[in-house]
Amino acid sequence: MRRGIYDALQETKYVWIKKATGLGITEFMLRYIAWLCLQGGDKLKGSQMCIVTGPRIELAITLINRLKGLFPNVKFEDKETVCTLNDVRIEAFPSHHLDAMRGLTQVSFILLDEADFFPPGQQQQARAVSERYIAKSGENILHIVMVSTPNAPEGLFEQMEQEPDNECLYKRIFLPYHIGLGKIYTEKEIAKAQGSPSFEREYNLQYIGEQGNVFSYESIEHATSAGLQLNEKHPIDLIPQDTTKSMGIDAGFGSSKFGIVVTQSVENKIQVLYAEEFERPDFYNMINKILKMFKSYVISKIYIDAANPEIITSIKAGLGERTDYERHISILKQKHLNYFNISRWMNVIPMSFSSDGHEMLAHAKFCLDNDWLAIHPSFSKLIIALRTAVATDGLLDKQSTAHNDVLDAFRLCLQFYKSK
Repeated sequence: MRRGIYDALQETKYVWIKKATGLGITEFMLRYIAWLCLQGGDKLKGSQMCIVTGPRIELAITLINRLKGLFPNVKFEDKETVCTLNDVRIEAFPSHHLDAMRGLTQVSFILLDEADFFPPGQQQQARAVSERYIAKSGENILHIVMVSTPNAPEGLFEQMEQEPDNECLYKRIFLPYHIGLGKIYTEKEIAKAQGSPSFEREYNLQYIGEQGNVFSYESIEHATSAGLQLNEKHPIDLIPQDTTKSMGIDAGFGSSKFGIVVTQSVENKIQVLYAEEFERPDFYNMINKILKMFKSYVISKIYIDAANPEIITSIKAGLGERTDYERHISILKQKHLNYFNISRWMNVIPMSFSSDGHEMLAHAKFCLDNDWLAIHPSFSKLIIALRTAVATDGLLDKQSTAHNDVLDAFRLCLQFYKSK
């Protein structure tokens, strides 16, 4: 394993390593950096090596201490985040403080440690700051090594993994737990680890993100188990015409994605029939898709984010509803002050996340906790979104939640079942 990494570093300057936890790759890289400093001769003297860690300064200090610990008989006079070996300055930088890493004059090595766990905005910045030295290196040797256990979908590592081979700058190395079985891990240790909800991420190189604080692991497991069982009698690819169904739409163009979820009520369960996200979709293609799905699935109600009036009016026009829906809602409220239920009067129902988001998240949790849901495992994006959902003061943290657009569509879709 380590020999393979060493050979890759001799073959190419840029290496990307996706690894299982506990393989000791970071320790190996620290030893390799020290070896370069001591064996590199005069060509590395006066150069700088950079180690980029997570956003906490303590992580930077810890890695430098581990590097210094390789030389127990040497007294280092450097500060906590710096280690000088053979006139090579090695400095660790927290990912939120990379301005200090800009403007260095002779960078010979950059290690980004656990880069997939940097906060989303800092991931791209860390890559950009590192790669800007490629053009500046000239005749100097410059290595860039990214090492990480995978984190959430759509993060830095998954994006780089999906780059075409002929476009990717890096040699990509994959190190799942299998390569350490019988060496670093015992069969008994792995069997025990498989009971953890984070096993697929920590050991099997899957992008499932960190466990969120909204939906319990047990409730999600119950929902996916129910999804498998219910699919035997009510296959998700065969759409019945006689069940009540709802659709949730979180419209997004540009930076956010377009989420659509469809569910039906069957055998006292809310069964997910469709759950998908679309990146940078065409406006008219999405309108046509929604209208076709409304007819083919025989949708009862559509719940849609009120922040997208152009989508709402287009769908309403396609279904023959009034497009001046805000005025329509205002009139209905005035006429029915004692009891107003918008779903009695229209099929396309706007919902506001700013005013109702807290309640929508609570209702989704209520449905899961009470075993009302059946989610087939094939809806992986929705399941990952549920697993990684993080809330602060009852509001969804979209930076920390993977596939948050399909989760928003899911929350909207479940509004149909509130009164049932």
